[in-house]
Amino acid sequence: MTPRISFQNVSRRFELGGGGEFLALDRFSLEVGEGEFITVVGPSGCGKSTAMNIAAGLLRPTAGRVLVDGAAVEGPGPERGVIFQQYALFPWLTVRENVEFGLRVAGMPGKRRREIADRFIGLVGLTDFAEALPKTLSGGMKQRCAIARAYAVDPKILLMDEPFGALDALTRVTLQDQLLRTWSQERRTVMFITHDVDEAVYLGGRVIVMAARPGRLYKVIPVDLPYPRTEEMRLSTAFAALRNEVWRSVYHPEAA
Repeated sequence: MTPRISFQNVSRRFELGGGGEFLALDRFSLEVGEGEFITVVGPSGCGKSTAMNIAAGLLRPTAGRVLVDGAAVEGPGPERGVIFQQYALFPWLTVRENVEFGLRVAGMPGKRRREIADRFIGLVGLTDFAEALPKTLSGGMKQRCAIARAYAVDPKILLMDEPFGALDALTRVTLQDQLLRTWSQERRTVMFITHDVDEAVYLGGRVIVMAARPGRLYKVIPVDLPYPRTEEMRLSTAFAALRNEVWRSVYHPEAA
């Protein structure tokens, strides 16, 4: 079966002042299957965001290529939804209008647009706030709105770059559970970047550990925990063993 996402020996160099170069990503290869939820961790400067931005079509690789369903990525596309740490909501639009935005741009009729928007607003638990402006929402609610907006345009793939990184610990845990509930219903392919080892283990079916200087694939750790994930699972010895394995890998001298 053709993988949904395929990184094939992807490298990316950035020019520095004075004529120098920085190798941010070095011959990175990885395949992600349809409906798979992978998490990506690694020390700062390991190329996590660079890899995601290349998959999103926001950056071009210096060498190698990324394929989506067997076709080379040449730029952004509607089959790939991108969610960043910054919420990127339109402050003058309501929650519903923000979620409808991509559908409006695509020319979808208003009635159908609202039906789809309301479905995903409900999935992320914001039905009571559909008419609210972003300035009235908490950080967690804004990120839920951003997730609903990404889902509404029906992408095959969600690329998420530390979407919960700016949130407090309790809100972060709540949104992890919310994201998994939504994913279990929709089963999109998810590539989720995080600095949080516990988050990586709790969410992912596989944890991709990257090494820095230059950024490269270091280790792939399968997470042999069933879905749905639960709070009890976070406290289990199996979870602790996986967390420790990922932690040791991230902070291994070869990775750092």
